[in-house]
Amino acid sequence: MESPGSLNQDNLNQTIQTKIMKTGKYLTFNLVEEEYGIGILKVKEIIGMMPITSVPRTPDFVKGVINLRGKVIPVIDLRLKFGMNSIPYSDRTCIIVVEVDSNDMTVQIGIVVDSVSEVLNISEAEIEETPAFGTRLDTTYIMGMAKTQGGVKILLDIDHVLSNEELMGLKKTV
Repeated sequence: MESPGSLNQDNLNQTIQTKIMKTGKYLTFNLVEEEYGIGILKVKEIIGMMPITSVPRTPDFVKGVINLRGKVIPVIDLRLKFGMNSIPYSDRTCIIVVEVDSNDMTVQIGIVVDSVSEVLNISEAEIEETPAFGTRLDTTYIMGMAKTQGGVKILLDIDHVLSNEELMGLKKTV
């Protein structure tokens, strides 16, 4: 039987290991007045807004699909996915093409963001765990909070922003 001290040490070791895994380069972007980050290895490219072909009977946050150099890619509006108000797209609005892994499949999707900021190197000392917001709020898509000179950036686990069911639905649209 483990002593209470060893259990706490195991939890501490797991927390440290998790922070080390989160350390790295993040592409930061804006939605409303908040800054978010996505691990740079998940980002395939950043493109300006282009015509999006809508797909009938999809959720509101699914804007449709784009033809990117002969490849059809589904596009979601991250504002709408996160329950924020929609705004008209501007010259700073762009699409970040990311690679999402789920259930033995990899899907490229485009996410519409208000603007892209910069690539930051975030160390483990700058990353805090996601605060507990209560039992009813699912925060599995938040990897952690990065404390930077400009404030706090919400680090997204892009593999968990969409549910498996939503990803399967997107996969069927292409």
